[in-house]
Amino acid sequence: MTALSTHYPQHVASVLQHHQDALKTTEYDHAMIFSGGVRYQFQDDRTMPFAANPMFKWWAPLNRHPYSWIQCPADGKPRLFYYQPRDYWHLVPTDPQGYWTEHFDIVVMRSPDEVLKHWPDGRVAVIGELDMIGFDTGGDSDCAELIHRLHWARAGKTDYEIAALKEASMQGARAHTAAREAFERGCSEFDINRAYLAAIDATDFDVPYNNIVALNEHGAVLHYDAPQRDKPSQFRSFLIDAGAEVAGYASDITRTYSANPDLFSDMISAMDEAQLELCNMVTPGRDYVEIHLATHEKVAELLAQFDVIRCSAEQALGSGLTSTFFPHGVGHFLGLQVHDIGGHQATETGGGKPPPSDHPYLRLTRTLTTNAVVTIEPGLYFIDMLLDEHKGTELERDINWDRVAELKPFGGVRIEDNVVASAKGPRNLTREAFAELGA
Repeated sequence: MTALSTHYPQHVASVLQHHQDALKTTEYDHAMIFSGGVRYQFQDDRTMPFAANPMFKWWAPLNRHPYSWIQCPADGKPRLFYYQPRDYWHLVPTDPQGYWTEHFDIVVMRSPDEVLKHWPDGRVAVIGELDMIGFDTGGDSDCAELIHRLHWARAGKTDYEIAALKEASMQGARAHTAAREAFERGCSEFDINRAYLAAIDATDFDVPYNNIVALNEHGAVLHYDAPQRDKPSQFRSFLIDAGAEVAGYASDITRTYSANPDLFSDMISAMDEAQLELCNMVTPGRDYVEIHLATHEKVAELLAQFDVIRCSAEQALGSGLTSTFFPHGVGHFLGLQVHDIGGHQATETGGGKPPPSDHPYLRLTRTLTTNAVVTIEPGLYFIDMLLDEHKGTELERDINWDRVAELKPFGGVRIEDNVVASAKGPRNLTREAFAELGA
């Protein structure tokens, strides 16, 4: 954590400046950022896993602290209202400690509504889950322009954030290596997932999203999250999409493996080469839509190279046939959220920049700014539902159904890295991590 403590002062100063600039522009005296509350299952007293408001944990690594607040004034030092209840039923938060504490005036609260005793005067913007606050603050929750400005600013990461993302990549790469070794030992999806979590001493609730651990044809289910306890009768392929979280920042990594040297392993190698070329496009000033469209060109070339289509790559691209095999976007912003906010934002004051009409699932349409962090995750899948749509149409003859039948039991291939649009050129945090581990 040395890198985090070293870079944190500059980071929190940057976050403070973003907030104070936005407050002055939108004529607010204070922002009150709520960490979030605890939700319960319907008609039950069981709680759901807590997830902190990303706008709250932007300030400090407080991921498991419900009912806390950060007060940012238009001028001056930020204040943290730290919820530490008197509770013998649950483990309560420890006293505030760590490299971040000296940058806040800290008030410890024993009940959530104690914040009202300290509520600031003037025009106050409230940022957070309003339905979870539990009382009327009198603040202004209709502060869209302020929030738009903050979301826009979050795209460019500080050195602290990049250090956290790098460490999350290191943990993710370590766990991916353990998962690959479990696959090679012939483990079930369930046991592979256990090996992944054990490698970073995590539970399912500690990772930033549900791990996708898919053997064989399950690799064609884009968000597959039902790992089977039984081993398949035959091991053909393994696709894993899983990350780790450090100081509130997420990694998001995907790798695909073949059990044997075969046609599918050749396809993985070809996709890996194409993916690296796409990663090299992650530079400041690049329109991210351009990377997505370039991905479709590469998918078209792979479809032709592996005889999956009977038409040319150019024809497959022109007819939209590539979307049958690559139906999602090439990636998204990454940071405090796996799908970090603001990907469709047109300007710092708001507005939308929707994806192209024929690529509706693209999560990011902005021009990349310096130190934006994105995922690059091209894929090629054999999905019955999408393939069946072409039967009885003109495009049916453009598909080599025999080759599709040969490859469909492997599910699909996806390779995903986390890349910084650095001023010095693309910085691939994922490849760095695997290289440092010798994996």
